[in-house]
Amino acid sequence: MPQYKLSPSMLTFFWDECPRCFYLQVVRGINRPSTAFPKVFGRIDSLMKGLFAGKPTSAIDPALPPGRVALQGGWVTSAPIEIPGVAASCYIKGAFDSVLAFEDGSYAVIDFKTSTPSPQHIGFYGRQLSAYAYALEHPAPGGLRLSPISKLGLLYLDPVDIEHGADHKRIVYGGEVTWQELPLDEAGFLSFMRGVLEVLSLPEPPPANEGCGFCAYREDVRRHGL
Repeated sequence: MPQYKLSPSMLTFFWDECPRCFYLQVVRGINRPSTAFPKVFGRIDSLMKGLFAGKPTSAIDPALPPGRVALQGGWVTSAPIEIPGVAASCYIKGAFDSVLAFEDGSYAVIDFKTSTPSPQHIGFYGRQLSAYAYALEHPAPGGLRLSPISKLGLLYLDPVDIEHGADHKRIVYGGEVTWQELPLDEAGFLSFMRGVLEVLSLPEPPPANEGCGFCAYREDVRRHGL
C-alpha cells in the first residue's frame, strides 16, 4: 500500500484548486511552481504569536474555558491514515500555529488569520485544523501527543485603520480581532480524507479543474512539444 506525506495546508487551497496538480505533486513528485507569499503576512503571523504567547485564554476570547496559550509552532506527525477499501494511505506532518491548554486537561488548536471573518472559512480551514488535531491525538511513535482536543478555532486580525504614531516616525495600524470557533468532527475529517486518498489511489491523474492555469500550461507545452 503506497503511503504519502501530506501537510495540513495542502488540504485547503491546493486541494480545492486542482486535484490533478495535487495528484501529480504527491504521487508523481511533479511539483507545481510555488506562488509568492507576501512577507508581510508571515511577519504579522509571527507578531500575533508573540503577542499571545503564554497569555490566558481569555485574551483570545472571554468565552473560552480557563487556560493559557501553551505552545507555538509545534511540529506534529500522525500515525498512518488507512481507509478500508482504499489502496493509498497517508500521514500528516506539519507545524501548527498555536495550542491552548485548558485547565480541565483538554486542548484547542488555533490558527491566526490576517483577513475578514467568513462563514466559508469554517469548512475550508476546518480541514487544516482537523488534520493537526488528528495528528496530535493519533501521533506517530515519538510524535507530539496532546489529547483530548476539545476545540478548534481561528483568530482573525482584520486591519481597519491607520494613523501616525505620537512622534510621527511610526505608522500604527489598527485592526479588529474576531474569534471564530470551528466544528470538531473527526469522523467528518476522515470522510474527507477518504475522498483525498481515493484520488491518490488512481492509476492515472484525475482531470484538471476548469481554469487551472498550471494544467493549461502543461497541456500547451505537451501539444506544441516545447
